[in-house]
Amino acid sequence: MSQKREAAIVGIHEYPLRVAPGVSALQIKAASASKALEDAGLSWQDVDAVYDTGTHQNIGGLGISEYLGLKPRLIDTTAVGGSSYEFQAHHAAEMISAGKANVALLTYGSTSHSDRRAIGTAGATGLGSPTPFNNMEDPWGMTLISNYGMVKARHMHQYGTTDEQFAQISVTTRYHAMRNPEAVKAMTDLEFVGINEITTQDVLDSRTIAWPLHLLECCMVSDGGGAVVIASKEVAANCRKKPVWIIGGAEATKYRENEGDITVSAGAQSGPRAFSEAGVRPSEIDILMAYDSFSITVMCMIEDLGFCSKGEGGDYVSQGILKFDETGGPALNTDGGGLSSNHPGERGIFLLLEATRQLRGESTSQVQEPKLAVAVGNGGALGSRHSTAATILAAD
Repeated sequence: MSQKREAAIVGIHEYPLRVAPGVSALQIKAASASKALEDAGLSWQDVDAVYDTGTHQNIGGLGISEYLGLKPRLIDTTAVGGSSYEFQAHHAAEMISAGKANVALLTYGSTSHSDRRAIGTAGATGLGSPTPFNNMEDPWGMTLISNYGMVKARHMHQYGTTDEQFAQISVTTRYHAMRNPEAVKAMTDLEFVGINEITTQDVLDSRTIAWPLHLLECCMVSDGGGAVVIASKEVAANCRKKPVWIIGGAEATKYRENEGDITVSAGAQSGPRAFSEAGVRPSEIDILMAYDSFSITVMCMIEDLGFCSKGEGGDYVSQGILKFDETGGPALNTDGGGLSSNHPGERGIFLLLEATRQLRGESTSQVQEPKLAVAVGNGGALGSRHSTAATILAAD
């Protein structure tokens, strides 16, 4: 099936520090945007669309446009947690394809580590003022981490998935992280115990955070950010590097329902639609950048996007096929992921960054001649209300 090539990622930058005291989230965004435009061979004057949640600075789209000195034709402040940047990439590609814009800039910045934010250990809803959600949930003591622990426990009960199988996800991402100098520095600066490749037993021996999740199955909390430049095919033809085409994408949401299955994510809705739009199958994917807030998040994404049947994820990951230098499956989170590289609170943009690096041939755990990648973001809380968006990318 022919694939549309109307919009492409033409510039990227990932802020190199995971511990950045004295730097604001806005400064991270601005520095990353400047470098991403330089990577593309474009200027600030070329940008006519701005995509940014604005949620961490309380300035919204108007504020970020003013801060960066832009006068965009389009502003999109879609904020759905960690999947916001997949949502925004889809929106940008659609607007560019429709001729509404030529160059879109997506930015993200966060100083979660330096701010000592209680990500994961706060209430599951994470909201300070009363809402219809936290009013009924937070008083009962559910934290974000325990929400994911609940989903893992259900997956183990329902499908017989073992701790050893879940541990393979952490082992794989650490394998990739140790080849990424920025990830190694992140673990060093965040004072990880044992900055090295890990084994299944290492994961099982790490302390329990929220049963049955072990420490090494939980993402780090870091500072960081990045920027992505998406452009029309006409602009892409004259950019500095080969374009990485956005050939498909889809979005979905899910929430608690009577008799609902909490092991099924919104990816079961958005994944098949994204692959259908792109005209490709999961078996054709070379790079899988899956949101890894916790090991259970990855397990659900693998199953719900169709890399294996529901409940067979444990056997799938245990085959050892997800490392960049193995065959038989897509390479998983080759930058080290949220488990071992960075997680400033919302990791969706980093999925796009590493997928692009892979399709350009620039990764530190480079797959040989990859053609297709999927970035699947997840926002909210997996066992309750959340969003999942899948973006299919193709090499030029």
